[in-house]
Amino acid sequence: MNEPVEWLPDGTPRSPRFDDIYRSSTGGLEQARHVFLRGCGLPDAWAGRPQWRILETGFGLGLNFLAAWRAWKDDPQRPRMLHFVSSEAWPVCAADLLRSAAPHPELVPLATALAEQWFGLVGGMHRMAFEEGLVLLTLFVGDVKAALRQQPFNADSIFLDGFDPQGNAAMWELPTLKAVARHCRRGTRLATWTVAGEVRRGLTQCGFVVEKAQGLAPKRHCLRAEFAPAWQPKGLRPETTIVPGHCAIVGSGLAGASVAASLARRGWRVTVLDEADAPAAGASSLPVGLLAPHFSVDDNLLSRLSRSGVRATLQQARMLLRQGQDWQASGVLEHRFRDLPGVPRNAGAMAASAPQAAQDWSRGADAQQKAAAFLDPDAVAFWHQQAGWIKPAALVRAWLAQPGIRWRGNVRVGRLLCADGGWGLFDARGGELERADLVVIAAGVATADLLEGRLELQPVRGQVSWGIRDAQQRLPPFPVNGNGHFIPDVPLGDMAAWYCGASYGRGETDLAPRKADHQENLSRLGSLLPAVEQQLVGAFSTRAVKAWTGVRCASIDRRPLLGELAPGLWVSTAMGSRGMTFAMLCAELLAARVHGEPLPLERRMAAALDALRHRH
Repeated sequence: MNEPVEWLPDGTPRSPRFDDIYRSSTGGLEQARHVFLRGCGLPDAWAGRPQWRILETGFGLGLNFLAAWRAWKDDPQRPRMLHFVSSEAWPVCAADLLRSAAPHPELVPLATALAEQWFGLVGGMHRMAFEEGLVLLTLFVGDVKAALRQQPFNADSIFLDGFDPQGNAAMWELPTLKAVARHCRRGTRLATWTVAGEVRRGLTQCGFVVEKAQGLAPKRHCLRAEFAPAWQPKGLRPETTIVPGHCAIVGSGLAGASVAASLARRGWRVTVLDEADAPAAGASSLPVGLLAPHFSVDDNLLSRLSRSGVRATLQQARMLLRQGQDWQASGVLEHRFRDLPGVPRNAGAMAASAPQAAQDWSRGADAQQKAAAFLDPDAVAFWHQQAGWIKPAALVRAWLAQPGIRWRGNVRVGRLLCADGGWGLFDARGGELERADLVVIAAGVATADLLEGRLELQPVRGQVSWGIRDAQQRLPPFPVNGNGHFIPDVPLGDMAAWYCGASYGRGETDLAPRKADHQENLSRLGSLLPAVEQQLVGAFSTRAVKAWTGVRCASIDRRPLLGELAPGLWVSTAMGSRGMTFAMLCAELLAARVHGEPLPLERRMAAALDALRHRH
């Protein structure tokens, strides 16, 4: 359940858990602006900066974030990007976020956009994107000290917020303040509403110069501070400012196009090179694919990573694609079989008893959903609410159409050479194709040759079977996955098509369609949806079924490879069969590391994607 909020007769929100109000009785927006924004010198302090990073210790009802976002929107001298990083151990429901912002008309559109992304807040990191990705909220659900350990970045402003120290001492104790100080550069300003003596002493001990300032009634004072230690703190992160320059990306599939979009948003001039004559010509030419989180009873690493990836891609689809044409937020039913490893007989009941935040993602399918897929009532099935289908090529084209990106086709990069603080990209004859400050290799299976064997990659051939939908066919109203997948209704010109598959041929690169793979896809469909297989078996036997084939790129452990192999040389590849899930997540992780930004993932999860993780 979400954290309950008690609304007092005068409209003040109160926390029953901490027996304290969420904000001053004068009003939340006034407190956010007077205590926190002005207390940190905002908006003047961020004028002309490429990025500004605010670290907050308690999200609460989100008014500090909404006030900072509103100030950013209203300021012609605003930074290009605004990062807001916060933690919250007890997230409220979306309705309370909206109710809290309702008295302030200028915040209502922002609160509405926040509420639309306020779902599935299980423990851990969640990245929400607004203003076409220029305003990023990174919310950690859990203990504030755990949140601070997961984020390696320097903050420009600190909002020290939380319930009264007497009722919530852990938010204000010295270990928490030390963890906050480790995220400061010299000159970082801090603001808070409390002037409690233990807080002032703790901040001073951590290297802050502290002063009382005029408070917001009924409080006489608030606190302002600046990180200016008289000593050199151990482990202080160096302040690095990356000036965006020219980036060359090799490969214009999902992996390369997503990186291009992420870096272009941050001000890079991006050139994308591909040996094909059109973008998304390789595995990303798949006509349509499923976007759905991976579900496991023990909520394993892949499940957690996939949720972060699905959230990132859904944000992009809603911003850039046409609902119903390029993608559809349909939800996906997952049919599992009781004899599969890791699927206990009571798996559906276990999912149904999970916390509401987890059920926002995946829950046991109900009888009506099973019936719509022609499954028995006792079938083991899950419903993924945050899921649907997407046409990968449409997403690639949308990313490459962003300002600052130039695409070059019919160009084959044969060699990379580090020179003059940058990189040269050359063709097979030694002719220079591009010179760039930053290079990202996202060329699928061709990545291994271009990087001269530094990464171990595996080609995986896949074949999808598809056909034109017949109006007489009775098909499920939503996609179904499990042992293979079935997508029943995808627009194709003035018709609609169904798709099923896909085969998984490790080490194979032949693109010629195979009758045996059609039969394999039909067999998978028979296990997944027996009633649908009976309707389509005739189409398979009369050769009315068509094929798409492609070669995907996978790593040893089937997780993506993302990282810096040499100064200025990065790789983003090995998306396998989950390119739509992982491409944008990896792109944002790459951009964050290049710029020293807050990460979109916890450290341990980011490490699970590191390109060099298999080196001993």
